[in-house]
Amino acid sequence: MTTSMADERRGQLEQYLQKVTMEPNMLRSDVFVDFLKLVQLDTFSITTKTASLDIFLPDGRNIQIEILTSDTAERVLEVASHNIGLCQELLSYFGLFLIRFCKEGKLSVMKKLADFELPYVSLRSAGVENCKVGLRKWYMDPSLDSMLMDCPAAVDLIHMQARQDIEQEWANPTQAQRQKLEALQKENNQTKFLELSQEVRHYGYLQLDPCTCDYPEPGCGAVLSVGNDEISCCITLPDNQTREIRFQMSRVKCWQVTFLGTLLDMDGPQRTLNQNLELRFQYSEDSHWPWFVIYTKQAFLLSSCLKKMISEKMVKLAAKNPEMIEVPEQGKRKKYHIQQSQKDSSRFLPRKSKTEIAKADCVFGTIKEEDL
Repeated sequence: MTTSMADERRGQLEQYLQKVTMEPNMLRSDVFVDFLKLVQLDTFSITTKTASLDIFLPDGRNIQIEILTSDTAERVLEVASHNIGLCQELLSYFGLFLIRFCKEGKLSVMKKLADFELPYVSLRSAGVENCKVGLRKWYMDPSLDSMLMDCPAAVDLIHMQARQDIEQEWANPTQAQRQKLEALQKENNQTKFLELSQEVRHYGYLQLDPCTCDYPEPGCGAVLSVGNDEISCCITLPDNQTREIRFQMSRVKCWQVTFLGTLLDMDGPQRTLNQNLELRFQYSEDSHWPWFVIYTKQAFLLSSCLKKMISEKMVKLAAKNPEMIEVPEQGKRKKYHIQQSQKDSSRFLPRKSKTEIAKADCVFGTIKEEDL
């Protein structure tokens, strides 16, 4: 087998493994999940053993739990939730994330851990400083807060996250709202605090790191906030003026994530890594369907958020017209079986020289020669 043939086959195998993990029927197979666990352990040469894992809460505290290095994110979430008294039937509203704690108290949500991923392995292989496993709510519709109000532990968690999002300036209360929220916080009235938070701009949204986009022209800086059935973009124009644009999910036809690789810049005293992913989506605008391109290392996370918003929308439609759409009961950890009009896909470009895989977003790492 020639070098070019091996590279082509390696790329095809990696593409297959990435795509097959998106198939719900496969992820319900214990045999397949066991295979995925074995691949992750083998890729990073980690053996199954007992270990301690810190799970960080939105208020900065952490809980230490005893796990196996081969425990999946689904299992670790169950253990962590039991530790803090979170009702098991509400687990589908929460998830584990890889979070990077940056300078000046800022944080960056790197990715949502899939149920089959091994948090211990993902953390060890992230290759990023100050990276931790965090517990956060995992729904994009802020009104779903109401589903958690009967569980004190759940209310405590979403209250922590609401405060954190305001401190991080992901949610932007007016001065009057901020004063009322501070008064409610002093009274320790979490329920009223969360009710008022529903009125705050971008409450319940997930904000991505600064990135670039091609709208209204290539190379514009952008800060994306995703939630409540929309993509909100604060775009910096070439003349340094800012413009806010909102893309409603109901007008998004489809999207795709393209893996560009991580190009090594050899110029200068240090080697630097350029952005390696893009997400592009097709959007209805004045009877046309243009593509909008976003260059961000968090493209997979953004794609997960878009999927989540569509799933939540379908659940609402099913509640209104149960005979039209069949979905599992809310609260059970199952995948939705829904015929969606909006679709997503992943596309991997051919490998190039001086290109590396973005290990923070890939579960399996590079396929070796002997694996071909």
